[in-house]
Amino acid sequence: MIRALIIDDEAHIRKDIRSKVEDHFSNDIIVIEEAESVETGLIAIDKYEPQLLFLDVHLTDGTGFDLLTQTAHKGFDVIFITGFDDHAIKAIRVGALDYILKPVDIDEFITSVEKAIANNKKENHLEKLVEISSEYFNKGAQNKRIILKTTDNVYAVYEDDIIYCKSDGNYTTFFTQQMEKIVVSKSIKKVTEILSEDNFIRCHQSYIVNKKHVLKYNKQGVLVVNLDIRVPVSSRRKDYVIKRIFE
Repeated sequence: MIRALIIDDEAHIRKDIRSKVEDHFSNDIIVIEEAESVETGLIAIDKYEPQLLFLDVHLTDGTGFDLLTQTAHKGFDVIFITGFDDHAIKAIRVGALDYILKPVDIDEFITSVEKAIANNKKENHLEKLVEISSEYFNKGAQNKRIILKTTDNVYAVYEDDIIYCKSDGNYTTFFTQQMEKIVVSKSIKKVTEILSEDNFIRCHQSYIVNKKHVLKYNKQGVLVVNLDIRVPVSSRRKDYVIKRIFE
């Protein structure tokens, strides 16, 4: 049985989460305690050592990121609970963490919790994921890192090191300056949600390029980037791409 803790400053949200857990996951999860702030959350984590947190982003005395960086106990998975906050959601995605939006949709809730149950016996690398998310949440896109999860590894990659990305269905390969090829189980649409809009351009249905690495555009309709790599540009995106990179 997975021990869960709900940390949210709104009593009705805590009640709703508890009710959904009891209705749909009573055989897998038990809610051992609730808390409403960073301070009380830290006390509860230290006392109960939960395996799963339902954690609000914005608390009365700080943020969920503050709590995660302060707690000494890291042996849990986390599902963030947030209102529609673009910056917070981007930070959570950058760190490859999970979240559900308020008001809590039951289908999204079930999907997130099922994923947490499946991950319960795996190494979750929480400390590194939280570090990356907190960096973005507190500092924005400057010198930004993102988390990339493969079947075998978890990478913390600086955006500036990514030359381009190539998609193949529900998988995307990241090509880096270190000549690494990092394949993740994400569609190109999901990849665009975590990369900085200022630097990364969708130049083709299957390609995203980091404009910082572009050297030129040639008559063959390709971008020449660092390491003499050719990245195709679709004809319908040509004008947009050239304007974004060279003007």
